[in-house]
Amino acid sequence: MKRELYKTKLGKLLVGDSLEISKGYLSRYYRNKFQLIITSPPFPLNEKKKYGNLQGDEYLNWFVSLAPVFSELLTEDGSLVIEIGNSWEKGRPVQSLLHLKCLLGLVNDSNSDLRLIQEFISYNPSRLPSPAQWVTVNRIRTVDSYTHVWWIAKSDFPKANNSKVLRPYSKRMKKLIDTKKFNSGRRPSQHHLSPKAFAKDNGGSIAHNLFELEEIDDSREVRLPHSVLRFSNTNSNDYYFRKCREEGKTPHPARMHPGLVSFFTEFLTDKNDLILDPFAGSNTAGYIAEKLGRKWIAVEINKDYALDSIVRFQDPSLNAALKIESPQGAA
Repeated sequence: MKRELYKTKLGKLLVGDSLEISKGYLSRYYRNKFQLIITSPPFPLNEKKKYGNLQGDEYLNWFVSLAPVFSELLTEDGSLVIEIGNSWEKGRPVQSLLHLKCLLGLVNDSNSDLRLIQEFISYNPSRLPSPAQWVTVNRIRTVDSYTHVWWIAKSDFPKANNSKVLRPYSKRMKKLIDTKKFNSGRRPSQHHLSPKAFAKDNGGSIAHNLFELEEIDDSREVRLPHSVLRFSNTNSNDYYFRKCREEGKTPHPARMHPGLVSFFTEFLTDKNDLILDPFAGSNTAGYIAEKLGRKWIAVEINKDYALDSIVRFQDPSLNAALKIESPQGAA
């Protein structure tokens, strides 16, 4: 069962079970329509969380069942981007292979035609020490401080343009461009650099597949893509957090970083393309899509989180023309 909770100029949020809604309503009306599906599904944690999470084989079977559903919803050159963290064997200081089994199950599913285009790593040194038992109590493991971000697609050549997500040039590179003085010729690696190799200013350097959401080394500048930088280091002060504090609401505990969502939205879509987040939580993906001029649909099973996400679209700077359909009846 699905129920529309609210809509804006560009999108809408549905409350209900994502798999049921995807197989029913979305399959009926949006087959092959989504240019990007971007989401952070519930992680396979050992402890139950309010936002819902399965464990073990139950989680694996559920995760793999998403493959044909997502494949059917994507355009032929569309992309699926999934952020997922590591998990650990219950009661053991041993990392689980469950996330790897999930990835292999997804891309090897016989009822879909998906393949891994590239893996990204999202490093966040501010994450709490985990797994706590083996890091802060027994002190025999190090802090698990990154998540995996998988870029998956139906085609070997999904729509993508890395010139839209460039990093700022380093000071050294800016100097090379300005002076056009560098040692051209053959390198020990046998690569040959022409005299004009660094003469052109392309607006920035090509992004890396490591997102350093906070600086690793404070002696050097962080050079995240502009699309990520716009939403980095501002999370605690943005409208969503301020309103949650004012209204006594607890922000969703497993939010996808808005910088990541912005990066892949700009990298893999154009304005007016359609985006789906099937596990919306606080609806970061819908908010970023609205901000960047993309159409969007979000699905969230937890009514409380869905209601709390309304706050994002009340941001006056967004001008979202928010219309709340049925806050009392969402279920």
